[in-house]
Amino acid sequence: MTTTKNRKCKFCLKKPLSAIIKEVCDGWSLANHECFALQHADSSNFYITEKNRNEIKNGTILRLTTSPAQNAQQLHERIQSSSMDAKLEALKDLASLSRDVTFAQEFINLDGICLLTQMVESGTERYQKLQKIMKPCFGDMLSFTLTAFVELMDHGIVSWDTFSVAFIKKIASFVNKSAMDISILQRSLAILESMVLNSHDLYQKVAQEITIGQLIPHLQGTDQEIQTYTIAVINALFLKAPDERRQEMANILAQKQLRSIILTHVIRAQRAINNEMAHQLYVLQVLTFNLLEDRMMTKMDPQDQAQRDIIFELRRIAFDAESEPNNSSGSMEKRKSMYTRDYKKLGFINHVNPAMDFTQTPPGMLALDNMLYFAKHHQDAYIRIVLENSSREDKHECPFGRSSIELTKMLCEILKVGELPSETCNDFHPMFFTHDRSFEEFFCICIQLLNKTWKEMRATSEDFNKVMQVVKEQVMRALTTKPSSLDQFKSKLQNLSYTEILKIRQSERMNQEDFQSRPILELKEKIQPEILELIKQQRLNRLVEGTCFRKLNCRRRQDKFWYCRLSPNHKVLHYGDLEESPQGEVPHDSLQDKLPVADIKAVVTGKDCPHMKEKGALKQNKEVLELAFSILYDSNCQLNFIAPDKHEYCIWTDGLNALLGKDMMSELTRNDLDTLLSMEIKLRLLDLENIQIPDAPPPIPKEPSNYDFVYDCN
Repeated sequence: MTTTKNRKCKFCLKKPLSAIIKEVCDGWSLANHECFALQHADSSNFYITEKNRNEIKNGTILRLTTSPAQNAQQLHERIQSSSMDAKLEALKDLASLSRDVTFAQEFINLDGICLLTQMVESGTERYQKLQKIMKPCFGDMLSFTLTAFVELMDHGIVSWDTFSVAFIKKIASFVNKSAMDISILQRSLAILESMVLNSHDLYQKVAQEITIGQLIPHLQGTDQEIQTYTIAVINALFLKAPDERRQEMANILAQKQLRSIILTHVIRAQRAINNEMAHQLYVLQVLTFNLLEDRMMTKMDPQDQAQRDIIFELRRIAFDAESEPNNSSGSMEKRKSMYTRDYKKLGFINHVNPAMDFTQTPPGMLALDNMLYFAKHHQDAYIRIVLENSSREDKHECPFGRSSIELTKMLCEILKVGELPSETCNDFHPMFFTHDRSFEEFFCICIQLLNKTWKEMRATSEDFNKVMQVVKEQVMRALTTKPSSLDQFKSKLQNLSYTEILKIRQSERMNQEDFQSRPILELKEKIQPEILELIKQQRLNRLVEGTCFRKLNCRRRQDKFWYCRLSPNHKVLHYGDLEESPQGEVPHDSLQDKLPVADIKAVVTGKDCPHMKEKGALKQNKEVLELAFSILYDSNCQLNFIAPDKHEYCIWTDGLNALLGKDMMSELTRNDLDTLLSMEIKLRLLDLENIQIPDAPPPIPKEPSNYDFVYDCN
């Protein structure tokens, strides 16, 4: 349905789009119908094309307007107007319309990108003299120009490799200026990030124009959006830097005290950290830890004297060896014997040549680096652990060397050292921003925990793997609380003693206890349909509440959101684009698009999703792949989703399957079913507490020999 001049007309969507437009034009006696087009009447103003016309639903309100080609031509001329007011208005319209890919294609065909870059390069100088008297107008003009540029490039029609050094220098100059309009600074940072991420050549040019020192001041402000864009640029430079350049860049970041600035002005600022900032902090955390990958994958060379000297230093610090004996043949044998004895005390597997312990990767040389750091920076704790265990004769000594190697490997697995950051993860840990050598300090806390847990378990060498499993559980449980500092992390671990872990395990085991007696199994079978119906209703209620989904693209910083929710009668899915992430539920009437549940043919997930087959970059990301699902409807139509997290993914796939009358197969449903079944059974068995339930019904007793015990009460 379309409306113009308050007149409403109904059209058959099976007709060609050009025929519908001609019919509308004829109704208002408009000539040259090819110069017109249909457009959504909502805030999106997107053009209707043969490609997207299938998305139009009955009752959708459309607007008759000039065609995208004609509109693009007019704006192309208007933005070159000599009138400042006319130019400003044209650039404002261009910034709005550029979000539409149909218009964008037409404007780009007119070499519009080139025109905008020329305006940025030379136009600013042209109006330099006007800045003092027209500063607000000039700032708005530049802001709209950059916004239009960002929106046009976001469609992926034009390659980033086509831009000149002059344009890069100009964008960089906006970032390097101490006082710059917020909107201009935002767009400039977004453009630099996209340049770095999408072109190797542009990375090198941007890296020459932008230094970390010039970006740091933007982190010291109070605008979280600017801080987020700034960290995004730093992450992009870090991510695309050649391997040999990354460590150098990390050293520069350390010199400029980036970590402490982020800690003070971002993490500990008196405001909540939004999702995008959390994501960028997570990316920075991952990239920083990935610097350890080289050492983690480097085997020790037993013939390398410098590396062997590190082991000698560990021995020297632990035992404070006396002056070396003379180099006579007899004293040489004595020295070898002494070294072997000391290496055994240090807990190495190979007592004769401990260098062989570090030939496994991971953790490679990273384990030895951690051991040396612990010995030098926490010398008292190091000496205490080594001497305490080397003096034990009851086979309960904790081997420091072997423990350190396995612990380093475990910590690398927990922090996923060497893996690329996820597109969707926001899981950063504030405590890793509180110390320049956070991984080494993390190790030092955990090796002391391992020694403490070993003693609490009264473990022997045969229990080594069991101890490591307990330590991993202790570390993982402490990390989930997101401690704000390493001291707080250490305090959390103090409360997670081996005894406490046993209590937690026992409690969880009781909560998840699987009663195997036949009466309990029969009871489970009887109440399971009720529980599944309860879970189904919860899933559908969550779909009725709705969820905000992010539109991921090649330039993640450009946040675009859309919302989807199920109607209360469970018959229609309402969805539509949003300008920003909503606070609470979004009303049905604000979501323009509808999809009847009856039209849904199937729900597909992961690699089977159309948008995962199209986007090669996302396809390679395992975590994004695990969050993707699509609704297939009509002939070749689909509604594509990328869930914000695994929980929402399970909620939506379960809910959609329930709507289609299919089983809910997610991991969340299995966990909920187990938990609710266990709780229901325990509630029903409360009166039977401490009474053993037999596996089989009790036998029927024999008839009594007489019935003398029966008497008449009357």
